[in-house]
Amino acid sequence: MPAALFVALAGTALHRRDLVLGGAQIPWGAAAALLLLGSAELWLGAAFRSVIPTAVCGVLCYALTGWLSTLETGKRLVIGDAAGNIWVFGIGVVTLVMLLWCRRYRPPTE
Repeated sequence: MPAALFVALAGTALHRRDLVLGGAQIPWGAAAALLLLGSAELWLGAAFRSVIPTAVCGVLCYALTGWLSTLETGKRLVIGDAAGNIWVFGIGVVTLVMLLWCRRYRPPTE
């Protein structure tokens, strides 16, 4: 749970960073936030040798980020622009990929 809280808050703070190249905005912060999430989920899966901590981290991170995106106007931390959509919907994608990847860390069954 602390990992999910950290990733949700740090990722939300990071996702708004953009790089402007040739007039186009590249949301590198959203990609970096998703990389942070994937790293935390991979670490949890390898450390506990189970997909359950990975799933819990992803679900809690998604729930907290979703809550931060539904606050009233002026207090909302995640808005519906490109960076916000990449961050919010990318959480689900990264979590599914990490769940599939972390299945390999399960102890062998007899």
